[in-house]
Amino acid sequence: MRYLIISDIHSNLEALQTALAAAPEHDYVLNLGDVVGYGASPNEVVDIVSNLPGPVVRGNHDKACAGIGETFGFNAVADKAVSWTAETLTPGNREWVRKLQPGPVEMPEYPAGQLVHGSPIDEDDYLLSSAAAFEVFRDGTLQLTFYGHTHVQGGFIFRKGYVESVRPKYKSMTEEETWELPLLVDARYLINPGSVGQPRDGDWRAAFAVFDTTAKSVKFYRVPYPVELAQHRILAADLPEYLAVRLRTGR
Repeated sequence: MRYLIISDIHSNLEALQTALAAAPEHDYVLNLGDVVGYGASPNEVVDIVSNLPGPVVRGNHDKACAGIGETFGFNAVADKAVSWTAETLTPGNREWVRKLQPGPVEMPEYPAGQLVHGSPIDEDDYLLSSAAAFEVFRDGTLQLTFYGHTHVQGGFIFRKGYVESVRPKYKSMTEEETWELPLLVDARYLINPGSVGQPRDGDWRAAFAVFDTTAKSVKFYRVPYPVELAQHRILAADLPEYLAVRLRTGR
């Protein structure tokens, strides 16, 4: 079984299209949330994502744009993007976003795995440290948890009572590249595929991952996409310029 793992598209149509075109053949697409927000193509992205084969976990921006969650803690730029997105979504697409299920969500045909946006403990938590990861490992038993929200590709490994962070190692920031993580039988994993539409790990390329149950590995991908077009859409929509600038910096 092969699972394509995507997260944090944030209404970036060009990044999503490029990621899907670059992905190998797969049986399911597992979406870890924040389908919308920030970017200028929410309807186009929802139209694509809603027809992919697999579950979609709701993210904090999905909640806010659908009028479910509070925008408390959102900065002024994010808040403006939420308001714009809520007004721009068609009624049908807004309802689709509103009905997204909170994590944890079971992986189809893989009972040892689960999907969350932030953390299995709290869907809005950020898993950014080994200490936060340890709390998840301590309270859970599943071998594999895929999470998003941080926009940082990589994750954490729990083995023999210790937590180790893992980050893919790439040679450039201009070419399409992959990095493979073999999964050990005696370890548990928190894996972030990275952000498709708005990376924040210093690499602007669209990020995703593929979990192969036969190979027993997770392969991370970084793929360049037409970022200038995504930036142009943001500026043309009169969204904050910062949202366009950060796409190129990966911050």
